[in-house]
Amino acid sequence: MSAAVATSERTLFLLKMRGPQTAQQLAALLDVTSMGARRQLEAAHGKGLVAFEDLADKVGRPARRWALTDAGHARFPDRHADLTLELIAQVRQLFGDEGMDKLIAAREAGSVAAYRARIDLGARLAERVASLARARDGEGYMADSEPQPDGSVLLLENHCPICAAATSCQKFCRSELAIFQRVLGDDCTVERSEYLLEGGRRCVYRITPVRAT
Repeated sequence: MSAAVATSERTLFLLKMRGPQTAQQLAALLDVTSMGARRQLEAAHGKGLVAFEDLADKVGRPARRWALTDAGHARFPDRHADLTLELIAQVRQLFGDEGMDKLIAAREAGSVAAYRARIDLGARLAERVASLARARDGEGYMADSEPQPDGSVLLLENHCPICAAATSCQKFCRSELAIFQRVLGDDCTVERSEYLLEGGRRCVYRITPVRAT
């Protein structure tokens, strides 16, 4: 992979992970000049992968912020989307909603077992969420965790590799919440604060410690 192609891919990756950015912000992240970042953005814009919006700043001229288009997001594909949708349709046709529920329950049980093997329930909450984020990142969710000043921890998922399945059957998404709650323990609560399927840029989960009474 040439240096130019690598920089182009990193540009798209940063926009996926961090959301809208200015050319100056991307230049700092890419360790290139502002002009170099603009060239990358303009090239991606010409391919329909990014779009920009000029937002008024407090002082000076408007800041141009760049973001991925639908085509840009599609560079980070859903895993085997067509096959997944076909299988979901066949399960529904052959076994009805009860069959779908059993399929999701089996997936949930498998995920819980896999995550529990990687998470130390005796560790601090932030460490548990970080372990879960690493596991999810390895599955293609482009995940990370961020401890918050109030003691909660955010689980950030910048990509959904099962988006087609989740769109077709949102029970998959409800199952994710149950999985996280089971593997992180009873001393915390898990709630979704940003949702890709409701127009969010990504899925964000806030994990809050349960205060002793």
